[in-house]
Amino acid sequence: MKKAYLVLNNGQVFEGLRIGAEGDGLGELVFTTGMTGYLETLTDPSYAGQIILHTFPLIGNYGVIPADFEGACLARGYVVRELCETPSNFRSEYALDRFLKEHKIPGICAVDTRALTRIIREEGVMNALICDAPPADLTPIRRYAVTGGVHAASCREAHSFPAAGPERFHVALLDYGAKHHIVESLTERGCRVTVLPHDTAAEEVLALRPDGLMLSNGPGDPKENVYEIAQLKKLLGRLPVFGICLGHQLAALALGGDTVKLKYGHRGANQPVKDLKLGRCFITSQNHGYAVVSESVKGLAQLRYVNANDFSCEGLDYPEYGCFTVQFHPEASAGPHDTGFLFDRFVGMMGGEDHA
Repeated sequence: MKKAYLVLNNGQVFEGLRIGAEGDGLGELVFTTGMTGYLETLTDPSYAGQIILHTFPLIGNYGVIPADFEGACLARGYVVRELCETPSNFRSEYALDRFLKEHKIPGICAVDTRALTRIIREEGVMNALICDAPPADLTPIRRYAVTGGVHAASCREAHSFPAAGPERFHVALLDYGAKHHIVESLTERGCRVTVLPHDTAAEEVLALRPDGLMLSNGPGDPKENVYEIAQLKKLLGRLPVFGICLGHQLAALALGGDTVKLKYGHRGANQPVKDLKLGRCFITSQNHGYAVVSESVKGLAQLRYVNANDFSCEGLDYPEYGCFTVQFHPEASAGPHDTGFLFDRFVGMMGGEDHA
């Protein structure tokens, strides 16, 4: 392994060893606290334009298992403390470094990931560059911004997945960067799913006569998606709607709410969320840097879920619109699966019931 450097936009430089693809990797540096699920993280399209920093010290120990991929790998870089070169798992097909090379993801290992995480927690998410030599001019790093993420992550043509068993309902899924397990969570509950590109017009969605509408996760600043928000304004209230992550944010914006960028976001499989209606707390999987401003949806929605750490908005009910949305991932893979019942709620709504 040869030397590599991670340069932060505040001027700090970390020396390590090169992994993955050659070349520079410029992106928004974010940390994730998951102890497993690095494959699902790397193939989550919501990481488009970002450099992924793992807080867990050893990554790659169970190799690469293509069956666990969630979607396209759109990350701009990868940072780990230690990369396992000799994975051991009966499902493993090859080592993680080969995956990074094949997907042209530059990476760096043998850096102090604890120190990096502390910097982000104290100063907030920042841009970074993975390179062979620190640049003299930091201007390109500081000017970088994640843009066009939804267009990059979405499918280009509509395609369908049959129900796993007798078909009960037909769901239209607007793909803003959807994870595969969202589709799987619906098909295993008897839903045929038609996945639609992010820029599908409201009229085209309604022409399919779906029983329900799913709004998927996706990358970037939700306010960037002006056209998508305009289409949701025409759709909300017309049929049952369930939104996840970016879909949660876009629904709020479509109904007059607001969103804000968090200091360092929520990323990992151990985020505590409180259900204000039932008084229960769930452990959830999350990956987002923006949140809905709770006060902006007063009178529009009922605040249902909050983050137990920072009390930010984690879920909203819109009874008048037949819609509910959550910031976390109930379809989480590799887990946890505490909130998978929300798909049952959505299916119930399509059947004329809402066991909220």
